[in-house]
Amino acid sequence: MTAYNVMLVLSSKVNLSEWIAFAARLLPADGQLYVRALVTVEAGKSLSEGALVVREWRDAFRLHALAHREIHDEVQVVVEHQPFQLIIQEIRDREINLLVAEWNPANSGVGGVLVDDLLALSRCDIVLVAGIQQLLGESNQVLLSLRGGPNLSIGTQVATAIAGQGSVTLFHAVDNRRTAPDLESIMRTVPKINRTVSAVAGITEGIVRESAVHDIIVMGMGLQQFRQGKSTSRTVFQQVLERSHKPIVLVRAAQQETWDFHPPHFFSKPDDSLSTRVDRWFAQNTFHSSEFDDIHRLLALKEKQGLTISVALPTLNEGATIENVIKTIKTPLMDDLPLIDEIVLIDSRSTDRTVEIAQSCGIPTYTHQEILADEVGTYSGKGEALWKSLYVTRGDIIVWVDTDITNIHPRFIYGLLGPLLKYPRLQYVKGFYTRPLEVGGKLQAYGGGRVTELVARPLLNLFYPELSGIIQPLSGEYAGRRQALEQLPFFSGYGVETGMLIDLLDRFTLDNIAQCDLETRIHHNQPLVNLSKMSFAILQVFFTRLESRYGSEFLSPANRSMKLIVQEADRFALDIAEIGDYERPPMLNIPPYQQKAK
Repeated sequence: MTAYNVMLVLSSKVNLSEWIAFAARLLPADGQLYVRALVTVEAGKSLSEGALVVREWRDAFRLHALAHREIHDEVQVVVEHQPFQLIIQEIRDREINLLVAEWNPANSGVGGVLVDDLLALSRCDIVLVAGIQQLLGESNQVLLSLRGGPNLSIGTQVATAIAGQGSVTLFHAVDNRRTAPDLESIMRTVPKINRTVSAVAGITEGIVRESAVHDIIVMGMGLQQFRQGKSTSRTVFQQVLERSHKPIVLVRAAQQETWDFHPPHFFSKPDDSLSTRVDRWFAQNTFHSSEFDDIHRLLALKEKQGLTISVALPTLNEGATIENVIKTIKTPLMDDLPLIDEIVLIDSRSTDRTVEIAQSCGIPTYTHQEILADEVGTYSGKGEALWKSLYVTRGDIIVWVDTDITNIHPRFIYGLLGPLLKYPRLQYVKGFYTRPLEVGGKLQAYGGGRVTELVARPLLNLFYPELSGIIQPLSGEYAGRRQALEQLPFFSGYGVETGMLIDLLDRFTLDNIAQCDLETRIHHNQPLVNLSKMSFAILQVFFTRLESRYGSEFLSPANRSMKLIVQEADRFALDIAEIGDYERPPMLNIPPYQQKAK
């Protein structure tokens, strides 16, 4: 049997818990509740302007509403110039049975859509509510005003839910075009209806008069008047609202009248251009680590989904920072609360005490050059270490964090895990942060990320504009689902992050990728010559992927050696460095990994 689906659509953040509790009252035992919040961006502005409002919505739900277990899937915040257009489409796609929405009597609108248009567009039962704070008392006296017909069923359902321990008066507005309902039968079927009133004329006066001894008014709405170009019923409820000063709930049954569907003039197809898709993604898929600082909540999500989580730490001579990095992650997130199932060190033959310190902290250590060495050989580079970490870890989710961070904080972990645990559609989360640059012994804000701004982001904007909203594509902190990561090839060196993003986009969609603000990251900044090497390797990755895309050969005739300028007190010359990333195949294609996964 198909579940009964209810969708709650909200335009303001007031009384969130009350809204969800009200919608839950209308939910049958086997029903499913979907919650959607609307962010309307002014026409002509980028949808990315809605990013901070989206975050406010998520914070509001986190603080007030997420305790309600009736919600079927994750609460979604819809960003658009006319967001209700997307809601209308989802109502049809999900086969929603009942729409519950916030109604603004001042402009007769719902999320920027006029009531007239909403009633015309929605193919489900509709409940429009103004004054939610008065709907959830234990006992309410409800006036239900209907003409009969299909609205009777949804009207009595809503009135009963609002009444609680109170009672319902049925005000029957006689309609000579319809067969009069059997009021006595209705009273027997709906015990909360303890009184009926019938009226042939003076409908508005009658409702206003009766409302004096009632707390809330529930009114039926039809479409016949809209076909004729008249809003008679709309005038009635506006007059009732003005004169009764009581909250009003409008109800309309699905397919109440049969008529030719002609979408209103405003209902144009939403802009789906590449630029708009990126703007929308930026607003909806950019998170902040503070949204996920409730570790107990994350642990509950992890256990509910039956997931395991691994943290892999790539290292090369990080003896000065490795102990603090491990303890800052391990103590709160593994020892005190088992959010993380394992932490492993993937070393690249450090010559300092990095490995010894890690072992003293009680975590397994591996040398990447020794992992699968007999089967696939080995290359140098961070990307090689990350690729091989897939073989030695066991988690369904893998988090990678650089180990030179001097201000490490648990948010570097839970900020990356939170979106993956909360939103099953996501496959990969990239961290971003401010990166102060040390100049003259002082930190200058926003000075880091030079290769990002001068190489990576310009090239992404040029050739992969879908990824142009990624704030720090080269950051060393990111997390992903194993089922996605094991499908990706890995570049062995500096180009691993760039290649990973491009290949994720190729195999999945932009909506499967997210980014999270980890606030501030302080580390030892690289000298300029190292950044030049990094840029050279990243450029090669771009050209390699462009070759695949366009079928043209760029790199084979290109020079993979880089002349580095050496300017010292006793030497002024050019040094040659061979810089080139090797491309590892997806780990899923490696036979030992396949055997281990069985």
